[in-house]
Amino acid sequence: MPAPPSTPAHLRALYRALLRELPARPTAGTSSPLHSTSRSPLHARIRAPFAAGNISNGAAEAEQLVTYLRSQRQYVTLLERYNPGMDMDEEERVRLSARRVGMEMPVLHRPGGGNE
Repeated sequence: MPAPPSTPAHLRALYRALLRELPARPTAGTSSPLHSTSRSPLHARIRAPFAAGNISNGAAEAEQLVTYLRSQRQYVTLLERYNPGMDMDEEERVRLSARRVGMEMPVLHRPGGGNE
């Protein structure tokens, strides 16, 4: 049975769920991201209501945000998995399609002076 939305334990779990769904921040050097003192503006904006303790009214909205972020992350994962060529240029896509059926694309002569 889930905890009521106003309990501190539920709010902590909600805050952690929000942080889990945010994109990972690049770390500089050997410092751990868990102990990083610099927060992104997005992290700071999410943390402010939780630190002030006035999130109880917006707990339902925060839960919806967690669900939305989780769904978006899953959507991007599925899109990358089932459309692997979506970020390729046309030449690369044609070359890989030809290789898939056992052919190689011919080397094209370019007027600029070089061959591919």
